Amino acid sequence: MHPVLSGLSRLNRTLERLLYLVLLALLASFIVFIIYQIASRNLAFLPRLFWTEEFSRFAFQWMVMLGTAVGVLHADHFVLEAFARGSRADLVTRWIRDLACLLLGVLFIVHGKDFALSGLRRSAMASGLSMIYVYSVFTVSGIFIVLFSLQRLLHAWLHGMQTMEKALNTPNEAEELAIPEETAAVLSPAIASHAHGATDRRPLS
Repeated sequence: MHPVLSGLSRLNRTLERLLYLVLLALLASFIVFIIYQIASRNLAFLPRLFWTEEFSRFAFQWMVMLGTAVGVLHADHFVLEAFARGSRADLVTRWIRDLACLLLGVLFIVHGKDFALSGLRRSAMASGLSMIYVYSVFTVSGIFIVLFSLQRLLHAWLHGMQTMEKALNTPNEAEELAIPEETAAVLSPAIASHAHGATDRRPLS
């Protein structure tokens, strides 16, 4: 494997594991905050902590954006295939897909930086938390998207799009159940022969 691709792959594997831990913590926090909000509305002895509503929204926003980055690495986002799989047009659209993700990540970084800095002048109403911790989610997500997109594009450039997708994409159940072309080519004559034999053995009326 190319040393640049190897190093980028190791870095992204480490970042992906870190993201899973962060996402798990965010999900747990989100669930706890929501449960507490429901309980505090129905149990009079529990104090109403309004900041839990803010933090649940902030956790959800971070989950969405960080999960988006992980989805880029494994091509988990919704894709509408307009061309036959394996055709030249299909290959071009898959290159465009990964290039578009890279461009989106760059836009998140460039414009997200100013958006994040604007949070220094704003604070959450209930908790008083500086909004830079919320607004910076676009910049952070953009960095991950760029790194993951670069790995996909470099892998595809060096080893081909199909090899890259086989290594990085989440397995598609429909594709796993499909019979490979080589197998289908071998089975077709046997199936035809079996069908012909069954016809020959049909009793005469």
